[in-house]
Amino acid sequence: MSVQNPDRVVIFDTTLRDGEQSPGISLDQSEKLEIAEQLARLGVDVIEAGFPIASQGDFEAVQVIAKAVGGPVICGLSRTAHKDIDRCWEAIEAAERRRIHVFIATSETHMRHKLRMTPEQVRAEAASAVARARNYTDDVEFSPEDASRSDFDFMCEVLQVAADNGAGTLNIPDTVGYGVPEEYAAKLRRIRERVSGDYVLSTHCHNDLGLAVANSLSGVLAGARQVECAINGIGERAGNAALEEVVMAVKTRDDFFGGLDVGIRTEELHKTSRLVSRLTGYPVQYNKAVVGRNAFAHEAGIHQHGVLSERTTYEIMDPTAVGQEGSQIVLGKHSGRHAFSDRLQSLGLDIKGDALNAAFTRFKELADRKIELTDADLEAIVADEVGSAVQHAFELQVLECHGGSVGTGTPSATVVVSVHGESRTAREEGNGMVDAACKAVKAATGVEGRLTDYSVTSVTGGVDALADVALRFESTDGVAVSGRGLSSDVVEASVRAFVSALNKVARVRESGENPYAVDRPGRLFVT
Repeated sequence: MSVQNPDRVVIFDTTLRDGEQSPGISLDQSEKLEIAEQLARLGVDVIEAGFPIASQGDFEAVQVIAKAVGGPVICGLSRTAHKDIDRCWEAIEAAERRRIHVFIATSETHMRHKLRMTPEQVRAEAASAVARARNYTDDVEFSPEDASRSDFDFMCEVLQVAADNGAGTLNIPDTVGYGVPEEYAAKLRRIRERVSGDYVLSTHCHNDLGLAVANSLSGVLAGARQVECAINGIGERAGNAALEEVVMAVKTRDDFFGGLDVGIRTEELHKTSRLVSRLTGYPVQYNKAVVGRNAFAHEAGIHQHGVLSERTTYEIMDPTAVGQEGSQIVLGKHSGRHAFSDRLQSLGLDIKGDALNAAFTRFKELADRKIELTDADLEAIVADEVGSAVQHAFELQVLECHGGSVGTGTPSATVVVSVHGESRTAREEGNGMVDAACKAVKAATGVEGRLTDYSVTSVTGGVDALADVALRFESTDGVAVSGRGLSSDVVEASVRAFVSALNKVARVRESGENPYAVDRPGRLFVT
């Protein structure tokens, strides 16, 4: 890998090694193989399949991947001990292309407290280990662990002996996420000046300060031509540089990165992200760059209007280029009339004028209570509002209910209803809040009769689903009508359905005609 096109950035994926070291993740052999096969379809250059000496299970998983997955280089991680290197080679030997990745810490704190070795011993270990690995393969990578906190001069000495003994890739790990972009880039430039040889300079950045991707990209600008990263940014502690973010930054800003090639099939990014999330049990945060659920979602009315007019007004990437379905117009309380009307038209609901205004007003009211409304919700809103757009005799203005339980009192409801433009207030008690509220509405409107049927259905799933209430009401003068109401609150939906029914009774009485079907002799039924 040391002979390389200077315009090509090698993507080294460590999802199966550093990523699997995330707390709570433990992939079995078949799961690791499934991810490795998808990484090959994605087009990564190197798959760090595991740490073979760590356990028998890890060894077997690396060995299976080496035998089954073609295309990428299959890499195993190894400490400097010869038995580790021998075990690593045994695991990757069957691969078409293979790499041994050797590491040893070079920071004072690691050497003193973890390795309990002197700098001279560390230098000798690095030289011996790289030479041992080089006997097995000509593709050897070396990493001075905790490079960001290492004495620079000493680290360069260790890097030089690694290069002299045949390491073709020198990886500079920011193991604890301590680096910042300008400092990290400057360090890589100085390494290139100080350490001679034919090698590829590599980055491996952790995200403890949220700078893993920024540090990695700064390293690329400083001459690094390999980036070690993981799908969804998983890894030790706060994780690694996110592969999808590094790749899309380089591709989207090719003007800034000088047209560098990363060789990734970006349309596979979203699929790979979902697979890793599913198998590891690590969810992808909604606002995650590139692959998050909200990465191409728009709720604000201004943004929605812009995207509907021209996608690039608010999107710097084509969502289909990363495997997402496309721009998503999320209808919520920040959405505008333009997006609302556009979504209705896409559902085949072509309403305009007062009907659209009424539906939009109701939508905004419900969106304040339900964060996101689905297509089914919208269809129900339109059916509810269009059906009641001409019903003005009675309008619900205020509803206040108090529930009761055994030994604590009787449910009651207070309503304020506009009756032909005049507000009337009524308070009633009942067997439940729905019963109390409907009694109060009857008292306020003066319409008497009885409910003959009542049903509640959920428009969509979840605890915030809209309740769709359908009921039938028969007035004392024999007019039988139906009513429907919609709300995220069952009691409110019931009262809205009841008011809808009473408005139909009022229309029949005011018209003095019978434009409705006869349900049975002597009884009008209004649908």
